[in-house]
Amino acid sequence: MFGTCRPTYNPDLNKVHFFDDAGTNSNRTTVLEQGGGSLLAGGMSATDTAPPSSVSWWRALGPGFVVAATGVGAGDLIAAAVAGQKFGLAVLWVVALGAVFKWVLNEGISRWQLATGTTLIEGWITRMPGWVGIYFFVFLLIWGLLVAAALSAACGVAARALFHTLPLPTATWSALHAVTGAVLVLIGGYAGFERLMKALMAVMFVCVVLCALLMRVPAAEYWQAWTQPGVPAGSAKFLLGVMGGVGGSVTLLCYGYWIREKGWRGAVMHGRSMLDLGAAYALTGIFGLAVIVIAAEVQPADASGNALVLALAGQLEVILGPAGRWFFLVGFWCAVFTSLLGVWQGVPYLFADCVAVWRRQRGVIKATPADLTKTTPYRIFLAYLTFPPLLLLLLGRPLTLVILYAVAGAFFMPFLASMLLVMNNRREWVGELKNRPIVNALLVLSLVLFGALFVVELAEQVTRW
Repeated sequence: MFGTCRPTYNPDLNKVHFFDDAGTNSNRTTVLEQGGGSLLAGGMSATDTAPPSSVSWWRALGPGFVVAATGVGAGDLIAAAVAGQKFGLAVLWVVALGAVFKWVLNEGISRWQLATGTTLIEGWITRMPGWVGIYFFVFLLIWGLLVAAALSAACGVAARALFHTLPLPTATWSALHAVTGAVLVLIGGYAGFERLMKALMAVMFVCVVLCALLMRVPAAEYWQAWTQPGVPAGSAKFLLGVMGGVGGSVTLLCYGYWIREKGWRGAVMHGRSMLDLGAAYALTGIFGLAVIVIAAEVQPADASGNALVLALAGQLEVILGPAGRWFFLVGFWCAVFTSLLGVWQGVPYLFADCVAVWRRQRGVIKATPADLTKTTPYRIFLAYLTFPPLLLLLLGRPLTLVILYAVAGAFFMPFLASMLLVMNNRREWVGELKNRPIVNALLVLSLVLFGALFVVELAEQVTRW
């Protein structure tokens, strides 16, 4: 009966539908199992199935845009703005290179998961030395607390600047954003979350890039910046920071959980994942370039932190009028709020996965829950991101905690690159998705880059201590 049926893959439902030769649905579907080697009905494997070309690329892609939007926070904006303010267009190449390195790292996370059917965190805990999982878990607790406080504060600053006529202090705006983010995560599913993130990222991109285009920088200056890249005197530390900040750090790990929500499993989805991440980081890179262009042209007054962003907006109002200030602040708000939403939705996965794997190893549970968002650890960590950081905004951040965060955070990126070099080169683990030489070369370069950034950060924190 099924001998003349032809299969069509549905990536959103992660199912294969069978049609007869006349195109009639045979009502026969098969759900793909986790991992790349599961056999489907009719003797077809997941790795032999190609995604349909008829699906709109905007609908077909998505997790990459989510992880890219999450990675573009206030810190990245500020680092790019400082670089543009101090060194001009000569450092445009740094953002492009940083986007390439983050694409390579995120592609490695995707490669592991699509090849093994397990998350990278599960691989760390079950296949690597015990200290790997413990280091990451302790770091996650510190990182989550301080990053959540920074994101809430940035959202408060952006909203206060946008709606300065409302009698609400910055702290109130921060709390409203933190709680709103938690509520949206709890009441919405992944599909709605992805649509919202895509929409906000589109607004962010259009607003900031439009401001950059309105600067009317001569084409000759762009040509010179790209054909004669340089490292201006005294810029090394800033450039390493910009390169490391493009596209996020710990939030890269969330991509594995978001592609699982999307139903992407098996080696067949590797090509789509690469396209997804490539498109997303291309937009992220263009966004970072636009910030450098704006800062280089408007030359805001010397400031630090969120004050520098407000100074940029003020200068844009002088040059472009009130619309210029409004566009830039809307773009800034979209950037920080998408980061907050992405962290609130994605990072609790990491905590819940660690807990589930350890509980499974001890025999408390038989398998990791299919939907981690419904588990108690996920919701506990979401609350941890939402409420304790608000106290830090009122009481200040403890110096010791800040130093530990800075050092452990700087160590995370070379740690991630080294883990991907080890794990994704074991053919017995990843099979046909074993790293190619060009991927290994880029991972080694990223390891050197982020290793240098770690040394710089460590030296700075030792001096500070």
